[in-house]
Amino acid sequence: MARGVAGLLAATLVALGSGAPVQAQEAETSVDEIVVMARRSGAPMWEITRGDSTVLLVGAIQAVPAGVEWRPDALEQATRRAQRVYFPQKANVSPADIFRLIWRSRTLTRMPEGRTSADYLSAEWQGRLDALELRYGEDWSQDSFLIVSSELLSDKLGLRDRGNQEVGEVVRRAARRARVPVTSIGSVRGDALIDDLLTRPPETWVPCMEASIAAVEAGPDAVQARGLAWTRFDVPAVMESPIEGALSQCWPWGDPALGTLLRGQWISAVEGALREPGVTLAVAPLRVLAETGGVLDDLERRGFDIVGPDWRDDQRGD
Repeated sequence: MARGVAGLLAATLVALGSGAPVQAQEAETSVDEIVVMARRSGAPMWEITRGDSTVLLVGAIQAVPAGVEWRPDALEQATRRAQRVYFPQKANVSPADIFRLIWRSRTLTRMPEGRTSADYLSAEWQGRLDALELRYGEDWSQDSFLIVSSELLSDKLGLRDRGNQEVGEVVRRAARRARVPVTSIGSVRGDALIDDLLTRPPETWVPCMEASIAAVEAGPDAVQARGLAWTRFDVPAVMESPIEGALSQCWPWGDPALGTLLRGQWISAVEGALREPGVTLAVAPLRVLAETGGVLDDLERRGFDIVGPDWRDDQRGD
């Protein structure tokens, strides 16, 4: 079980990480040409311009289903011609952090002594969890909600399946080959991540558990529908998906302190990029861009002209 917790943290760090910067390429391609290329990509993208600065925000989703095809070629071309690429936060984790995580694994993997999931879930949600236990032949009653939610989403729903090309991988590879500088927008200390996990009481995980149960009940069809909506730039449909709902409610994004920190770093990074001349291509989690009060709402509130697909239902038909 300790190995499973370490694996869970490692997967989260991969989702946050960016990689080391590489050397810059002299860019002679015009801004307009880069923007046109990026718009032809199979991932939703928004363009924001201020003076001689242009930011292209590419909305990535976790676990694009293997059967859902999208067109990476145009995004690769745009990446090769951008002046810089921004990636999500990186986590600074030391060997001591990992050893501490394993040493305290009992705290992370099991309910407090004498407690079960029924002590925290309502009768309705406990009944729905019981039904999933019966379906899969599991007994999660004394496992921590961290472990159960991860198993529901990753193992039972298959959200760790990386059968398709992820946006971040495509952009990172293109930037490395073209020697375009790559920058993480921020960092999170590993000890802070572990402290956050160790000190969160079970009741704070209830929204994540409920959303995870609903996502698994929706099943593979919902995973497929979310992926197709993403390729069709139907951002409101992605955001309304029970799959996206679960990923938004669960750690780290659903954690009040950590989620606020990560979102704030993205808003600051975009603001900084709008002071850099040329084109910045940024790969960001779609939920951070399109959620209520997210990056796009913040930019709109401040009067920026945003070119790209609708990200809210109230924009449809405008």
